[in-house]
Amino acid sequence: MTDTQRVLVTGATGYIGGRLVPLLLADGHDVRVLVRSPDKLNDVPWHDDVEIVQGDLSDADSVNSAFQDIDTVYFLVHSMASGKGFAAQEENIATIVAQAAETAGVKRIVYLGGLHPSEGELSPHMASRTAVGEILLRGAVPAVVFQAGVVIGSGSASFEMIRHLTETLPVMPAPSWVRRKIEPIAVRDVLHYLTRAVDLPENLNRTFDLGSGDVLEYADIMNGYAEVAGLPRRRIYALPIPAPKLAGLWVALVTPIPLSMSRPLVESLQHDAVAKERDINGYIPEPQNGLTNYHDAVTRALGREARNEVETTWASASSAADLASEPLPSDPDWAGQTVYVDQRRRRSDVDSSHVWKVIEGIGGNNGWYSLPMAWAIRGVLDKTVGGAGLSRGRRNPATLFTGDVVDWWRVEFLERGTLLRLRAEMRVPGKAWLELRVDPDGGGSVYSQRAIYFPRGLLGRLYWWLIYPFHGLIFPSMAKNITRQAARLAELG
Repeated sequence: MTDTQRVLVTGATGYIGGRLVPLLLADGHDVRVLVRSPDKLNDVPWHDDVEIVQGDLSDADSVNSAFQDIDTVYFLVHSMASGKGFAAQEENIATIVAQAAETAGVKRIVYLGGLHPSEGELSPHMASRTAVGEILLRGAVPAVVFQAGVVIGSGSASFEMIRHLTETLPVMPAPSWVRRKIEPIAVRDVLHYLTRAVDLPENLNRTFDLGSGDVLEYADIMNGYAEVAGLPRRRIYALPIPAPKLAGLWVALVTPIPLSMSRPLVESLQHDAVAKERDINGYIPEPQNGLTNYHDAVTRALGREARNEVETTWASASSAADLASEPLPSDPDWAGQTVYVDQRRRRSDVDSSHVWKVIEGIGGNNGWYSLPMAWAIRGVLDKTVGGAGLSRGRRNPATLFTGDVVDWWRVEFLERGTLLRLRAEMRVPGKAWLELRVDPDGGGSVYSQRAIYFPRGLLGRLYWWLIYPFHGLIFPSMAKNITRQAARLAELG
């Protein structure tokens, strides 16, 4: 191993970056992270061990500042946005990163892209990732561009897509891409190569393909999951049509992956994704026990989920809704703008600690303590218009951290034992929050619940009044059932 380095990680709130940072720290490196929302790192265990810099990769000034005195930059950001101008925005960010690295005297850039064929038309997102890698390789600072296929690990988007499709559909008429060749790789092996990238020769400037050596059809990947999970073999019938848009919508409906992500994921499966070379092994030895085969990777992922040891998930990264929404203003700042509030309070004879356990465990398998069918229908409706729906669940069934996803909400603020504020990531014409609070009151406690909505235009106002009658059913029973569940916990001691 080389001497310790000064390392900067972009994408530290994301799936890969959030796992890479503690590994770099364990190797003794000085780590700086560049994030748009530092609050999302408030509860990570390595918060006090890194230097946190707030900035935006599309802002050259903040990037130039963040890159000062850095040896290696890990560029682990890729937006799942789409539409006109998406590719140009990605390429602009890559250009800013390459130029800032040159100006600051950075020695190496490490980028994680995707496996793709050498010829033929690529999907928009795969083409964008490839273009970003090429921009970095053309820059003055040496770049190492790792190209990985389907990443298998607890909480990864690819793994969640495989799992939910396999568990939901025992018989599946599928598009032709289920016969494409895929070379998956365990997330632990991706992290192995990323952490060791600091040891590579200084002037090395090239791509490296990463893969496990297991080359499977996507249908075999699904049935491999079924075998590990103890499910009957799935009957998968490939239809002679690719249908990426229709398949993307179907994946969004039956998995936790929203349409904004499912469509790019499906489009990337239109091509074989197999490593064309294994040159990286000449520079970085394989992990001590060798690369993880697909079945073992699935076994590890399911085991970590069963033990509630999921460090990061695909939902850890900021969504489009997350980036478009500011934190909830303080109440005095509401003056001069339209705001709708539904507020409930309920006193309980149980200690506030029991109420807090229910609050912190809300969502996911525990549900929302009122009219589950109504919540389910609203989740399906949100899915159909490209929202998150309710199927994202939670990373941990009992404990929350700032930035965690809870179904269609994201934890915006957490004062453990007292206050949980959730920001909505569902598709609504406005901005919405839900606050759950408990305060001690003599020998008991007072539970407070507040739904806050900032409408956008006439449609936003109409939306509020359309759902207002349902609030009269959902929110009172929610408050009542939360305090009842807290009383049951108190009885159990």
